[in-house]
Amino acid sequence: MIYVQANGHRQVTDIQPGESVMSNAIAHGIEGIVGECGGFLSCASCHVYVVGTLDGLPPLGDLEDAMLEGTAAPRRDSSRLGCQLFIEPPRDGVEIEVPPAQ
Repeated sequence: MIYVQANGHRQVTDIQPGESVMSNAIAHGIEGIVGECGGFLSCASCHVYVVGTLDGLPPLGDLEDAMLEGTAAPRRDSSRLGCQLFIEPPRDGVEIEVPPAQ
């Protein structure tokens, strides 16, 4: 995984099969991904932007779609909640942009 902060700082992590983008970010101390609800899809503090194609990623569910309407940073076409975004099988070079605010 590659996490890119709003200031351009990049941090590379390994992600395990079955691990969410949010839990991976928290485990590696990625600033800006809070995960306040612990990954139970009841907040939007793990809002991220997927860089590049969304092909091969889990589809956006109705509840996630609704939660993305309440994000602190503007929603984009590439917006997802990190708690709902599992990279399986792990793919090299998945890039996640961290919004400037949560």
